[in-house]
Amino acid sequence: MNQPAPAPSPPALPVSLAANPQLSSWLKFSSTGQVAISPGKVEIGQGIVTALAQIAADELDVDLSRVQMIRASTAASPNEGVTSGSLSIQQSGRALRHACAEVRRIFLQQAAERLGVDIDALDIEDGTISGPGNVRTSYWELAEEVSLDRDATPGVTPKIASRRALAGNSIQRIDIPDKVLGRPRFIHDQALAGMLHGRVLRPDNARAKLVELKEDCARAVPGLVAIASNGSFAGVVSETEHGAELAIQALRKGASWSEGELLPDENDLASFLKAQPTESTVIDKKTAASPGETARTIRRQYTRPYIAHASIAPSCAMAQWDGDRVHVWTHSQGVYLLRTDLALVLKLPAENITVEHMEGAGCYGHNAADDVALDAVLLAKEAGGRPVRVQWSRQGEMSDAPFGAAMAIEIEVDLDTQGEIIDWRHSIWSNGHAARPGRAAQPALLAGFELANPFPRMISTNPPQANGGGGDRNSIPLYDFPSWRIESHRLTTMPIRTSALRTLGGQGNVFAIESILDEIAAERGEDPVAFRLRHLRDERAKDVIRAVAARARWKPGKQPGIGYGVGFGRYKNTGAYCAVIAEIEGAEEISVRKLTLAVDVGEAINPDGVINQIEGGAIQATSWVLKERVRFDRQRITSTSWTEYPILRFSEVPEVEVEVIQRPEIDPVGAGEAAHGPVTSAIANAVFDALGVRVRDLPITRARIIAAMELTS
Repeated sequence: MNQPAPAPSPPALPVSLAANPQLSSWLKFSSTGQVAISPGKVEIGQGIVTALAQIAADELDVDLSRVQMIRASTAASPNEGVTSGSLSIQQSGRALRHACAEVRRIFLQQAAERLGVDIDALDIEDGTISGPGNVRTSYWELAEEVSLDRDATPGVTPKIASRRALAGNSIQRIDIPDKVLGRPRFIHDQALAGMLHGRVLRPDNARAKLVELKEDCARAVPGLVAIASNGSFAGVVSETEHGAELAIQALRKGASWSEGELLPDENDLASFLKAQPTESTVIDKKTAASPGETARTIRRQYTRPYIAHASIAPSCAMAQWDGDRVHVWTHSQGVYLLRTDLALVLKLPAENITVEHMEGAGCYGHNAADDVALDAVLLAKEAGGRPVRVQWSRQGEMSDAPFGAAMAIEIEVDLDTQGEIIDWRHSIWSNGHAARPGRAAQPALLAGFELANPFPRMISTNPPQANGGGGDRNSIPLYDFPSWRIESHRLTTMPIRTSALRTLGGQGNVFAIESILDEIAAERGEDPVAFRLRHLRDERAKDVIRAVAARARWKPGKQPGIGYGVGFGRYKNTGAYCAVIAEIEGAEEISVRKLTLAVDVGEAINPDGVINQIEGGAIQATSWVLKERVRFDRQRITSTSWTEYPILRFSEVPEVEVEVIQRPEIDPVGAGEAAHGPVTSAIANAVFDALGVRVRDLPITRARIIAAMELTS
């Protein structure tokens, strides 16, 4: 007897809309002909405000010029957590598309009643609703009659892709004119009425304690308003920024610190990582139906160092107290999460704290934006109700902000007599990659660790695989190997503070996977592009590899000192697909001449925005591969300026060419972190192609190449 088919699942709201269902929290119409869109995600240079404006304008049938994008604030915006993981389009975009589609329908119903016509006879053009007999009204006329203080409902159908006028087109970014013309858009450029300036005192060794603080010299500095001191937290408030700098220098001379904890040996990070206590997890396991016979085993180790966010502008925040309430202006990626931690530190109800986002000049994950916000709040307590602006120094930014975690990755591959892969074992040793605010019972803010009654220093964790993973991100192969075992060993000690940096563990894992695959292909004498295609079933994965190979005319003829390498990955194994071919030149130093990329993000809302993100990621990855490495001795971080922590210069930027495979029928995903792993591995593989040596430790410097040559000689 046939069983009845199971009932279809009821429609569900997009994740961000389900968490913030009230439509009025997402959009509002004004009588002046504007629509205010208020997403919970924030602009950090990725062009998200433009893409979200396109989505809203499309669904509402209004001109883009009518859309006002409102900065995220805990006072009014939906709580979308944190802007990270290339999830803004995926989460906020879907929520906004659904909300706007429902609001459009609500206004059409109201217009049909007012005009006395059937709803299906109405059209909307630039916000004007018209019907038979030239009857018309508009969003703006109906705004007072229609309340959006209602929850979104499931089952709303947004427009099909072919009816969208803006999505899929390259629209000029909303945020760029201010930045090009030097208008005050960044938080660093803002000035509040009566604003004071603050600076915070910190030791060279982050774990040192303040033993003594002599304040006399600092108090003699003209313009000093206050000195704040609470345990090991100390800072100054001054009428001027220059005065704050002079006062903190004077205060530093009067400070005595205890010895801090010893740091690892920066030249042997793999041994350090493998020797620490860890929490070990089997990430994934696959068993072959009929195991083959192992003829030989290849074992390789790959490492990456600690990496700094190295934001071009040091972190900055402003805070102002009004009685027992405080208003904070910040470039944090998560205003609600920051508010949660501020409430813990201050022992205040969250509703007493307003956190408002303003753009900052450079942010690639959990940098010091949240830390400086607490600094500003604590110093503003001493300001008598006046606002206080705090900006970190370059040295502080490069030593006290969280770093991207160092990684040691070991891969063992069993090959049969034909040189085919029959088993794969992948092990990762790394600190956790996430210690963002607002996610634990204790705050994760630097000043919170320094108070007289300090909160415990947080040990970084890893997000679960369902959320993309942390140190284990992208560690599960996309390739069709018969069996594998993936293990992650997260350190439970943390002498160097780590948290989220762009891609988390994705860059290191893709580098390791794509490097060893290249080694195996080279040993077999098989073209590395063909080798990858042969081991892939996912047609979208194959398409980006074929597209980049065609665009780069893979593989050009051999030239002395010139090398070509390929790299591929799908961010988090669930996001954007990206394939890269790198062309490098090996001379005194490695220079990357050209990067050719193909990317599939599903529906590309703003193709130019996607290209910008892929180009930016590719150039940042090139900088990571060739130059970036946090330096330290046993006592302190030493790479506290651009001299000790060099990044790629404009003169070293490669030519970057990006092909976007447009798939309007597939829901969009983010592009911001898709390029890093593939670019890293493509450059490393190109170095081997040019020089015949494998460099398995990042960054790929002249010294590392010489060391690799010595090992193979």
